[in-house]
Amino acid sequence: MSSELHVDVSAGIAVLTLNRPAQQNAFTPTMAAELGAALRRCDVEDAIRAVVITGTPPAFCAGADLSSRVGDVSATIEPAPWRVRKPVIAAVNGHAVGIGLALALQCDLRYMARDAVYGLNQIRRGVLADGYSHWTLPRLVGMANAADIMLTGRTFDGDEAKAMGLANGCLPGGEVLPMALAVAHDIANGSAPLPVAMSKRLLWEGLGMSPTMVGQLESDLNEHVGKSIDGGEAMAAFKERRQPQWTGSVSEEWPAWDDKGERPSLD
Repeated sequence: MSSELHVDVSAGIAVLTLNRPAQQNAFTPTMAAELGAALRRCDVEDAIRAVVITGTPPAFCAGADLSSRVGDVSATIEPAPWRVRKPVIAAVNGHAVGIGLALALQCDLRYMARDAVYGLNQIRRGVLADGYSHWTLPRLVGMANAADIMLTGRTFDGDEAKAMGLANGCLPGGEVLPMALAVAHDIANGSAPLPVAMSKRLLWEGLGMSPTMVGQLESDLNEHVGKSIDGGEAMAAFKERRQPQWTGSVSEEWPAWDDKGERPSLD
């Protein structure tokens, strides 16, 4: 990994830290490539149970590095955090604008600094917000709030982010990463990995499906989970009055998905 991204894996948690503090972690093509490589690792390594993305203080990510031409730096990361089969938590410990906020929107959970500045300000620079922003933001805050943020390019603080439903928690900047790590450890130590991965995928995909389709997938996926390595562990642990010991493998037990990667094939 380059010095633009620090990767630390410990106790089932991968912490990915954007690391250009002198530039407020402004996003570069190198950072995008390194972050994508780290997320691919998180997706396939079963030992990694949850992921936290944060920034070296004082910012989370102050947008694209404008030493490049506007439009040269994209927030499209491969894979996007929402495609990774582990929960991805954004510890937004400081300012996050443009690409920086778009990255946080791609995560499953967001804990945000109260006194930081947030916004999708690309429209004020003659371009559209990218990084799936037109897809993620309305899902999180509704169409009216999304239009307000994206068409004006205005900024807002952590309290407003929480009030809109964009943030799962709004805290002082120094408390954001500890909170995100506490949530990550709770997931890693308590939740069965395969159902977590499937539930995450269904949450992201389900808003585009009919209620009937979602209900059928819930039944089909639960049937698949019941045949998995951890299928009987929860009940066994309950009967034996102990904590479950999850040993299942997301990478090996993941069901096949259709050609578009949008529906599971459980035959």
